[in-house]
Amino acid sequence: MRPRLFFACCDQGITTMQSLFADPATISGLKEMNATLAFAVPDLSLERAQVVRHLNDAGIPLIAWIELPTEQGIYLNADDASQSAGAFANFEKWTAQYGLQWQGVGLDIEPNLEQLVSLRGHKWRLAGLLAARYFDRARVYRAREAYGRLIRQLQRRGYVVQTYQMPLIVADRRAHTTLLERLLGIVDVHGNEEVLMLYSSFVPDLGAGLVWSFGPEAQAIAVGNTQADPSAAARGIPLNWEEFSRDLIVASHFSHIVGVYNLEGSVKQGFLGPLKTMDWSQSVLIPADSIRQANKMRVAISTLLWIGAFLPVIVVVLILLFTGLIWRWRKRRKEVTLYSD
Repeated sequence: MRPRLFFACCDQGITTMQSLFADPATISGLKEMNATLAFAVPDLSLERAQVVRHLNDAGIPLIAWIELPTEQGIYLNADDASQSAGAFANFEKWTAQYGLQWQGVGLDIEPNLEQLVSLRGHKWRLAGLLAARYFDRARVYRAREAYGRLIRQLQRRGYVVQTYQMPLIVADRRAHTTLLERLLGIVDVHGNEEVLMLYSSFVPDLGAGLVWSFGPEAQAIAVGNTQADPSAAARGIPLNWEEFSRDLIVASHFSHIVGVYNLEGSVKQGFLGPLKTMDWSQSVLIPADSIRQANKMRVAISTLLWIGAFLPVIVVVLILLFTGLIWRWRKRRKEVTLYSD
């Protein structure tokens, strides 16, 4: 069955956003598919409000995809928990000021990779940061509590809340650890709909095997990346139509909500036209090797997480065993020496 589609958009700057919706075919295509937009809100400008009003007038349902342009990066994570409440208060003032209409709010929870990358040439500082995070369990629970409180507040105000999560959070849950939350700053919180970002463009060797492996545990799935612009290189190699339609169909087998990152790339590559007439019942081929690789990757990550989470305990046990063996060896050696005498 055709899923409920939503497209992420408008995180590429004001000019790109304005030109995207200057073409009436873009809006008509979205309306024909009854698609929703996860509309990025990295700023509270008049120009962005004008585009939102235009989409409101056209009847396009909008999810406010909140970004926080801070020193920690634009994505929400454990380091942004204290700033999020104020940011959403400003968002609501801006919404009321311009009379904007939102169906819901989207929380994009991703690690602050820029911080980790900036320390790549400072190994001891990086090691110190990760070590501090490893033992700081309280940070995880503070962030969960803060974002949980924010989500409940948004729900009370009538918003549907989507949370966009990396598939790594699933591995953390399956291993019953908080290791990745501690090290990367991601936060395991739930809104009304959790969307797993299963971008096969990051791991082209796995292809749709990535979607197939994580799909059964997803409430909703986002596929991508379709962005052909060089500025989106960090999101992986853009998908062509064959790869894109394949991932969409596989995702639709597990979820009635399927997202796309992003609208700009889909429009640029001419995907909206074929999407309107796509046969969602068609079969697709997923190579068995890609599924095996995806499953092996999951097992390897879960194993490493389990070992990493209990590493201090394992080290202590090994030290005790080693100490015990040495003590027994010395005792037996002493007994042998006395017997010889």
